[in-house]
Amino acid sequence: MAFGIKDIDDTQAPLLDHLIELRTRLVRSVLALAVGFAICLYFADPILGFLIQPLKAAFPNGEGQLIFTKLYEVFFVELKVAIFAGFFVSFPIIANQLWAFIAPGLYAREKKAFLPFLIATPILFMAGGALAYFVVMPTAFEWFLGFEGEAGGVKIEALPAAGDYLGLVMQFILAFGFSFLLPVLLLLLNRAGIVTREQLVAARRYVIVGVVALAAVITPPDPGSQLILAIPLLLLFEGSLILMRFQERKIAREKAEDEAAAEETADQSASG
Repeated sequence: MAFGIKDIDDTQAPLLDHLIELRTRLVRSVLALAVGFAICLYFADPILGFLIQPLKAAFPNGEGQLIFTKLYEVFFVELKVAIFAGFFVSFPIIANQLWAFIAPGLYAREKKAFLPFLIATPILFMAGGALAYFVVMPTAFEWFLGFEGEAGGVKIEALPAAGDYLGLVMQFILAFGFSFLLPVLLLLLNRAGIVTREQLVAARRYVIVGVVALAAVITPPDPGSQLILAIPLLLLFEGSLILMRFQERKIAREKAEDEAAAEETADQSASG
């Protein structure tokens, strides 16, 4: 028995049914996020320990430490860690609920076109987050700690607060993760006919300036992390242009097939 992607649903549900389904999908997504949060809250200490490793590696052996200046600071840090990690844990379920809601309104060809973007989104986001964690953060933290020393006979020592450090880590991971979604955004715009490959090629110089400016804005002010973000983004942009070439050829081929099918149907109707 062959299994294929079904075409758009024949039934047209009333607006109220769509709203009820949307509510159901949202409730399931929130429940998935809540379960992920509860699980990650139980493991908050190991997760926080994992996030601390880039800072620990940047300090000399045995000298690294995090402080907290408010009695409740570490408690809220662990809550933020649980929410942050819980979203990653529950994202497959949330994405599945999103797909289940929009898929009935798509034609089979549209489903096949949209599904790769849905799969590529978490992969690219995780790739960006991994680059931030394993490459960018150790480099940036070593650069920051390089400012330790003395000034005017007073010792300057890094004593990062737990809340500030977590905020910086989240900024790194989210900035790199969302930035790596650039190919998904460009290919979706191209698929929708909003932008063409020729337009992006013509605007390449402006894209380079925009990418460098974006890297300067969303990363801390060290040149190393800015370059480490800007270079992969430019490579992803060039890769998107290559993929657009194949995508536009496929769209043109599908359009030609549709026109041929329409002409054949019209000929059959005329002959009949």
